[in-house]
Amino acid sequence: MRYILYARKSTEEDDRQVLSIEAQLVELQEYAAKEKLEIVASFQEAKTAKEPGRMKFAEMLSLIERGKADGIVSWHPDRLARNSVDGGKIIHFVDRGLIKSLKFPTFWFEATPQRLFMLNIAFGQSKYFVDNLRENVKRGLRQKIRNGVWPGWAPVGYLNNAKTRGIDVDSEKAPKVRKMFEMYATGAYSFNSLANWCKEKNLRGNLGKEISLSNVQHILQNPFYVGLMRYKGEIFEGTHEPVRAKTPRKFWRRWTRKKIKRKNKRKAK
Repeated sequence: MRYILYARKSTEEDDRQVLSIEAQLVELQEYAAKEKLEIVASFQEAKTAKEPGRMKFAEMLSLIERGKADGIVSWHPDRLARNSVDGGKIIHFVDRGLIKSLKFPTFWFEATPQRLFMLNIAFGQSKYFVDNLRENVKRGLRQKIRNGVWPGWAPVGYLNNAKTRGIDVDSEKAPKVRKMFEMYATGAYSFNSLANWCKEKNLRGNLGKEISLSNVQHILQNPFYVGLMRYKGEIFEGTHEPVRAKTPRKFWRRWTRKKIKRKNKRKAK
């Protein structure tokens, strides 16, 4: 029996789950040696299994379909699949006889109707965990919005505070953003001229990218700078400090309120 060793961690970020792949490989290699399993290939990838489309997973199944291997060794069924499509592929390969054996240090499997049923349940539990986690995250985001706290990345002129989980004013960029609002309120500056002004003043986005014309439009149309938050098409009051000058305050508030009013009228229709 020829096996493929498959290890996966759930994130592509290097600073998270750093030891996950390494730990899995060590454990699986020791397990394979103990069980005297012939390993013909090894695949590892840092990719979530919430959605189908993993390249290494597809390569592994391709090898099995071509008869290069008969089984898979992995830490747990949830390393193979956390979605119904990939889980279904594994089950289908077992049904077709392409996968004759699945080995897990933490899960016992044999190609019998009962064990296939249990494997299906294991894949279903993995998918349930992902779905439940997604709903919990969404609920948490909605609660942050209700509390007046922005749940995403801070716009230009603000910074995400990792300690308080809130949004702080960027003392370096905020005055430039405020000046841009003042310039726009005079009516003498176009979006293009404001984009050029941002380049001259070295005002860049929080990821270091230049402020483009579309970025200028987005900034000027974002109610976040007057203390409001647009989330899922609705406007909420925020607890963050507004970045605005005295001059355009009434103009910007009035413009924003009119836009909200028009949107609410369209929803009512």
